Amino acid sequence: MGNRHDSIPRDLLFYASAEHPCSYLPGENAITLFADPEVKMTPQLYSALSDLGFRRSGEYVYSPRCTNCHACLPARLPVDDFIPDRSQRRNWKHNQDLEVELLPAQFDDELFGLYQRYILSRHPEGSMATPDRDQASRFFTSRWSNTRFVAFKLWGKTLAIAVIDILESGLSAVYTFFEPAEHKRGLGVFAVLWMIEEARRRGLSYLYLGYLIQESPKMAYKAQYRPLEVFRYGEWLPLS
Repeated sequence: MGNRHDSIPRDLLFYASAEHPCSYLPGENAITLFADPEVKMTPQLYSALSDLGFRRSGEYVYSPRCTNCHACLPARLPVDDFIPDRSQRRNWKHNQDLEVELLPAQFDDELFGLYQRYILSRHPEGSMATPDRDQASRFFTSRWSNTRFVAFKLWGKTLAIAVIDILESGLSAVYTFFEPAEHKRGLGVFAVLWMIEEARRRGLSYLYLGYLIQESPKMAYKAQYRPLEVFRYGEWLPLS
């Protein structure tokens, strides 16, 4: 069996963005490395790039390449080794009244309304705060990725959506949004726990959690899922 990295063309080009203000660390500047947007991206190629710490935002596959900062650490969880802590076990038990349904990755009126309520409650000034359904969809989907919306429902009402990509070696957690009025349920935590179980059910090895930024309250939560691996120095290493 060949290495997944064999599916990365040797002539694949990468382009660095201009320096721009960091979205997560005030006062820092960031540079983003993009895989050539003209290349024919496939789920297989994206899976191989994910093994090298890349992520997807819409059609674009990227990785931070900042000059003076290395705070963004690609993070993944080996799902077979995960053991929930006491708080996570309590969250799992508390949300067992929810039904889970895998949906096509597209917005209807209900889901877009849920997304708008979440964004306006949590991130009203961010770039993802948009009244345009098509623009919101472009944040999460692409023409080539194997993407699903995972709906968490109570009595038929959707309380949360987890956007996932199905990769060759695991699931990738793209984004999760939920009903702000239900924040006490810890639906973001429950979505991660569900994805861990779903990866196990599918016989996949990892849950890719995006970038761990320990200096950022919005991105540091990923360290709560152990044993976490981070990609640095060209390989996946245990988070110390």
